[in-house]
Amino acid sequence: MSNKPPAAKPDTNKQIRRLNQNVKDLITLMRRQADVLNARGIQVDMGPIRALKDLKHQIEKLMQEFGGVQVELTQLRALADTTSLITSTLDVDEVLNQVMDTVVRLTGAERGYIMLKNKETGELEFRVARGMEQEQLDQKESIVSRTVINQVAEEARPMLTDNASMDDRFSDAQSIQGYQLRSILAVPLKSRDQVMGVVYCDNTIMAGLFRQHELNLLTAFADQAAVAIDNARLFSDARAQLDEVTNVRDLMENIFSSVASGIMTLDADGTVIAVNATAQTITGLDNSQMLGTPLTELIPDDEGQLAASLAEVATRDVQALVNLQPTIDGKRRDWNIIISPLHDMRTDEVQGLAVVLDDLTEVKRRESQLAQVRRFVPMGNIENIRPEQLSNLQVEVREISSMFCDVRGFTSFSENLEPEDLMRVINRYLSLASDAVNLYEGIVDKYMGDAVTGLFNTQLNPQQDHAVRCVRAAMSMILDLRAQHEVMPEDQRLFYGTGIHTGPAVLGNVGGGGREEFSALGEAMELSKVLQENAGPAEVIISAQTYEQVKDAFKCEAFVPEKTKGYDIPMAYRVLGRKRGQTTGALRLDPALQALLDDDD
Repeated sequence: MSNKPPAAKPDTNKQIRRLNQNVKDLITLMRRQADVLNARGIQVDMGPIRALKDLKHQIEKLMQEFGGVQVELTQLRALADTTSLITSTLDVDEVLNQVMDTVVRLTGAERGYIMLKNKETGELEFRVARGMEQEQLDQKESIVSRTVINQVAEEARPMLTDNASMDDRFSDAQSIQGYQLRSILAVPLKSRDQVMGVVYCDNTIMAGLFRQHELNLLTAFADQAAVAIDNARLFSDARAQLDEVTNVRDLMENIFSSVASGIMTLDADGTVIAVNATAQTITGLDNSQMLGTPLTELIPDDEGQLAASLAEVATRDVQALVNLQPTIDGKRRDWNIIISPLHDMRTDEVQGLAVVLDDLTEVKRRESQLAQVRRFVPMGNIENIRPEQLSNLQVEVREISSMFCDVRGFTSFSENLEPEDLMRVINRYLSLASDAVNLYEGIVDKYMGDAVTGLFNTQLNPQQDHAVRCVRAAMSMILDLRAQHEVMPEDQRLFYGTGIHTGPAVLGNVGGGGREEFSALGEAMELSKVLQENAGPAEVIISAQTYEQVKDAFKCEAFVPEKTKGYDIPMAYRVLGRKRGQTTGALRLDPALQALLDDDD
């Protein structure tokens, strides 16, 4: 077996050029010899030279024809290569760029453009523009013959002119005459018998650049390119639709999984086909247990309410609300279920059901507890009550600060007023006292005639600084009373006497016969009442136990109480004012009220 390399194929074009050069050299040599002989008087027959000249012309003609064949062959090869290339991609921009590069290369055009029809307006729009060096042309260089382009698009036929400025067909075309466009070649891009755009080439310098051969070649190429462009556009549209569907699906899944309610979708037979995480949590079932199972088998429904409502929604195309109290893991739950029909977008027929499940067990339990609390907790404080506090309404012994406030001289005052006036006046005093208690987040325990009791640090308003809050509330009442006296008749100006004690109390709901109240019993309540009996008008008297907790915040004066009602009270304190620079935790007051509390008087 021979290892010689294969013989190289002869370069026909090169051999023809060499032969032409040899003939030219031979003609030159023979002409020189003839000149020498003529100079010596010898006549030379010029026939061989003329024959060589004829041979030279024939060789040059052969070279020209062979060059044309080679160009056509190169174009056909480029056409085949590019056709396979543009059909190998489905990216619209890439296909357009490859088509444009091929057009410029095949035709030798100075400029090339591809215009595609806008799907919505039908107008032709520039998509790709190229120069001879395949560089992108900017908008200023996109000067083309709209006459040629529109005619090709409307008639769906290619157009060729070797000198457009002299072509009678375009004598009225301002772009051709104004910009001296010469060679123009334009072919339609057709797919499925519809013109989708135009391929346009021109040359502003050379006339006769394009021939029938380029027209036929570009027409054949455009037919294949149009199919590739159409396929790429269809693929791009399909991908865009798929992306949109995917985005909508992802959005719906995110919404579906983040909704606080349990959501399930059922087919026409009531079988679960989709379920979110919340529904699994509420029912205590996982995804695998729920999917493919009839909903009536998943949710306990002894009375058949759920099954009847599902059937009603499916047959009557209405919405239904079902309240169930199933027992889950030994605990009774309170469920609210809303069933809605799912319609086919084309036929509007019911094709399934949507179920929204809410577990209202804790909500209703809290509402029940709040209903009790509203009877004795200020409305402004109810929103701040935590669920764990509501669960502590059972009897409890804890340290509290209790305030007992009584309107001094009310008994003798009331003897001179009509009942309606008496009630109006006393309500103003009681309202002022309760507002002060509420301001410091205390609980108004009772109204007893002309007296008000307030509690701090119960289960419903736990406070580490309860003693300070209680004293501040009492001092605030005195300040508010001063302001109220400014607008009251002098004969209606009364004063508070207030007693405060910090100590243990029994707290919880008391009562019977269907009526209960939250209240406090014990030492704290009793001693605060005794201390207020030692208070003069506009005085706040506190016990030694309360004093120990507020002495850093308030200036106080010690004294021995005269009234003890049998209790051991060796010492009590009269509150004179708040010490300057002292604060009470996170509580912030109006600057004017803060200044009054800081007053030494």
